[in-house]
Amino acid sequence: MVEIAITKADGKSGDKVTLSDEIFGLEPRTDILHRVVRWQLARRQAGTHVTKGRSDIARTGKKMYKQKGTGRARHAQASAPQFRGGGRAFGPVVRSHEHDLPKKVRALGLKHALSAKAKGEQIVVLDDFALTEGKTKAFLAQIEKLGFSNALVIDGADVDANVKLASRAVHTVDVLPVQGINVYDILRRDTLVLTKAAIDALEARFK
Repeated sequence: MVEIAITKADGKSGDKVTLSDEIFGLEPRTDILHRVVRWQLARRQAGTHVTKGRSDIARTGKKMYKQKGTGRARHAQASAPQFRGGGRAFGPVVRSHEHDLPKKVRALGLKHALSAKAKGEQIVVLDDFALTEGKTKAFLAQIEKLGFSNALVIDGADVDANVKLASRAVHTVDVLPVQGINVYDILRRDTLVLTKAAIDALEARFK
């Protein structure tokens, strides 16, 4: 079993919490993490990139010059890709980059990401995470007191309104409700910060 001391609001350690081995005690597999991250990033791509092909160019369709007798290469329209102003050959088109990934693999990927943070001793557990005012200065002072600067903070079903407001200008810290926890955001930050409410929700989710 994985045991981690609960950090209080003043930065001091309190009682210990025991984390489930089924969620936080697995041996991380990079192939599964890679598959899930690749699936996430593919879903984020807009797929709106497009260039004009030969048929999209507003040029005359008339043959440039006669086929024979000029000593020059045989060409048709000036909209061909080899000419300046012509259409692009095999250019990108509007499409979806999304691909399928089984739900079981996605769930397993999340467990492996959590286990990777636990194995690397990069998890901080808080009793609660709240602020009395929604000021960035207050947020920075609080995370400095708690001992992290580059982190993903996962709270319960609802994030404290002041924390949500104050954290928007801090680009090295992400704050999400437990429903928004994902492999990519876990791996991209140095520290994973979980409240007790988040741990309870995760353990209930994977039962």
